[in-house]
Amino acid sequence: MSDKHPGRRAGARRAGPPAPDGLVIVDKPAGHTSHDVVARLRGMARTRRVGHAGTLDPMATGVLVLGTGRATRLLGHLALTEKEYTATIRLGQTTVTDDAEGEITASAGIAGVPGGAEGARKAVEAGTARLTGAIQQVPSKVSAIKVDGKRSYKRAREGEDFELDARPVTVSSFVVHEVREAVAGDGTAVLDADATVVCSSGTYVRALARDLGAGLGTGGHLTALRRTRVGPYGLGAAHTLEQLQAAVDAEPEGTSGLPVMPIGEAAAAAFPRWDVDEKLARLLANGVRPAAPGLGTDGPVAVFGPDDRFLALVREDAGKAKSLAVFV
Repeated sequence: MSDKHPGRRAGARRAGPPAPDGLVIVDKPAGHTSHDVVARLRGMARTRRVGHAGTLDPMATGVLVLGTGRATRLLGHLALTEKEYTATIRLGQTTVTDDAEGEITASAGIAGVPGGAEGARKAVEAGTARLTGAIQQVPSKVSAIKVDGKRSYKRAREGEDFELDARPVTVSSFVVHEVREAVAGDGTAVLDADATVVCSSGTYVRALARDLGAGLGTGGHLTALRRTRVGPYGLGAAHTLEQLQAAVDAEPEGTSGLPVMPIGEAAAAAFPRWDVDEKLARLLANGVRPAAPGLGTDGPVAVFGPDDRFLALVREDAGKAKSLAVFV
């Protein structure tokens, strides 16, 4: 029990104002779903209005971007930004989920991979090169993609036989750092490859692991995954759940101690900026579509008024500024 707050149990829900509108960058622990983290943050923020910008599998750790209050309206646009991961890929075994949480379906081993550390590394690097750039990727069958209105993972769990269509994704970088020999639990000789992946939204890193193994004729799956960045938000700005709870518990009654990135700061970091005068600010606030002076991007642009107040997200449409979300 804290001397500062006699009688209050650490982590207990308190009365007080909800957290301000903004982003909270969480370092998600393994074993938690993204929904678990949202539920925890709702209690800390004292509001139901909490969402996330893209899920992480329970096995994965790292950057999960959450929004509170009006900032939840940014999340769909933030979800489309580039992401970066560190991963460990096991080559020589295939699983039903393309990661270590699924049952092993084949143990081909690495007999067909060129021998020796140097040969194996060259073979793996050649495989990652084939998976770099604009590629067509078939998602994992245990993904949340809908097939005829039903989640793919539900169909897979029910034993249905189905195929998913390939989708265009972009893998900007797929860099191998280390390739080492290992022995799996069933005695199969395997290779473990540590890599960094930078990719577009919608890319499945476990599908990259599966396809890397398939290309080498050995099978492959993901054994570790850590997201290190979502757009401009990296691990340096992230807090563990324990750190967030400690910050909330340390604040005086009637205040919100949650470390929230203000909504304007969050928007300025993630999107190109357009500063407008008072006249344009009023037009945008009233739903008018003013002329856009060549915003230079097809994506969202953050609009700020003369007082540095965040006004809206817009995109250029036929020479005019079309509002995606207005915050005034």
